[in-house]
Parts: sequence; structure tokens; C-alpha cells
Amino acid sequence: MTDSRREFFRNLAGVGAAATAGVFTTGAWNAASGAGSPSLRPPGALPEEDFIATCIRCMRCVDACPNLAIKSLPASAGRAIAGTPHIKPREQACMLCSRSEGDYLRCTEACPSGALQPIRKTLEDVQENVQMGVAKIDLNLCYSYNNYTCGTCFYACPVGAIKLGMWERPTIIEEACIGCGLCERACIRYPQAVRIEPVGRAARPTVSVEGDG
Repeated sequence: MTDSRREFFRNLAGVGAAATAGVFTTGAWNAASGAGSPSLRPPGALPEEDFIATCIRCMRCVDACPNLAIKSLPASAGRAIAGTPHIKPREQACMLCSRSEGDYLRCTEACPSGALQPIRKTLEDVQENVQMGVAKIDLNLCYSYNNYTCGTCFYACPVGAIKLGMWERPTIIEEACIGCGLCERACIRYPQAVRIEPVGRAARPTVSVEGDG
């Protein structure tokens, strides 16, 4: 195993404690997310239109998720997408199957229709193929930009997509972000200062734009 892969799985093993630091209530999230907000799909999902057309709403990915992060959208979401899987990071983020056996992300392995494409649990495959969304920091809410220091999101990120500047001010390296949501889950601020924007609303960019430069 290469040094980079060892570091990747070492990071994954340590994010659990950081990810449980965030405080969450389901009612508050539902009120904040707003009706019609794009859904954060599980890793390996096809582009949204193709995903909706291909997903057979079997919920095998929901059952396969070892972190219980994947839920099916309720009927209130609308007929077109009701029953399709999604993730609310503040409730439970994607742990990239770090504590489960097997060579593939379990949800992608369980999907029978191809709506979720199989992804191996290697640093290279995860970085290349997991594009759930992009983390965005609200500088008005982030403690480290408002006379405190934190850095919790940095320690929660398993792929090195966050760097810290002076006073532990985080910057998102957007081209490296996979949208797993562990930073959002770990954020100790409420409402949280970091959120994942699904790929349907924010495609992965080619340059980094957030932070204090």
C-alpha cells in the first residue's frame, strides 16, 4: 500500500469523532434546506436527469450504507424524485465505507440499475469518481473568520480538500472536494458555516475561490 493510500485511510479512520461534533435537529434542517433544493446524491450517481430515469427506487443503497447516511426522499418531494436516495450531511455524512469490508463503496456495489456506478475504495478512484457536491463556507458564520479559531472542518476532511490559514481560517480547495459532507457534519456552528452544494447546482470547478487567499 502506498503512503498516499495509507494516509487516506488513516484520515478516514479519524473523521468519525470529528463528524459527530456537529449539532443537528431534523426539523431545523428541513426548515433551512427549503422546498425544491437540489438533492445530494450518493457517490457514483449519474447526472441528475439520467439518475432519476435510471433509479428504480429499490432502496438497496439505503440498506447497504454502513453509516445510515442514505435516505429515500419522501412523497412530499414530488412524484418525479420521491423514493430516490439522497444524503443530508448535517444529519449523517458519507464516510466512504471506511469502517466496512469490501473493495467497493457499498451503495455503488448494491445498485442493480446502474444509477450508482461502482467505485472502488481507493484514494485514486474516490478522488476521480466521487463528485457528490462542493463545500461552500459562509464567512459570516465561520468562527475562524469572526474572532475565534476552530479548524474542525479541516480535521474532518478525508481527502485534503480544506487548508487552514492564519487563525485556522479554512479555504476550500474546490477541485479536490468530493462532497462527502463530513465537513458540514462536523461544523460546530449552528446554523452551520459550511454546506455541501450538490453537483446539480454547483459543478466541480477547476480553480479554488473561497477563503482569505
